[in-house]
Amino acid sequence: MSAVLARRWIGLILAVIVLDQITKLYFHSNFRPGERLNVLPFFDWILTYNAGAAFSFLADAGGWQRWFFVALAIIVSGWCWRWLNREHDARVQLALALIIGGALGNVIDRIWLGKVIDFILFYWTPWNYYYPAFNVADSAITVGAVLMLWSAFFGSRRAP
Repeated sequence: MSAVLARRWIGLILAVIVLDQITKLYFHSNFRPGERLNVLPFFDWILTYNAGAAFSFLADAGGWQRWFFVALAIIVSGWCWRWLNREHDARVQLALALIIGGALGNVIDRIWLGKVIDFILFYWTPWNYYYPAFNVADSAITVGAVLMLWSAFFGSRRAP
């Protein structure tokens, strides 16, 4: 990959990390744990902390998971970066950059706080359904994963 393309993806990775950290800092500084602010009938801002992975997987594991998830995210990010630099499909490159930015955004939380800050909550009151709270980094990882699946099933687009 050319240096110009590498800078483009580094810029996106950094943008995801910065946006993630700014939003988390805002909620960490201005909300109390569990405090909710209703935005729409199906959407609230809320401050929660997750010591586990997605959907609070291993959240009550006793603390060892903190460094396990830090190491795992760094290894996966390195693997994704290597793949990104060898990939020619622009959609896959975009997906990998989003995944790296999201993973590293959550790594920062785990290193400094021992847990990840979540603040976005969607729910459907008629069914008493609450989707687990999440953050910008989680959103970037999810969008990246969807783009990867899209590319796998519907073909590629060559990078410029």
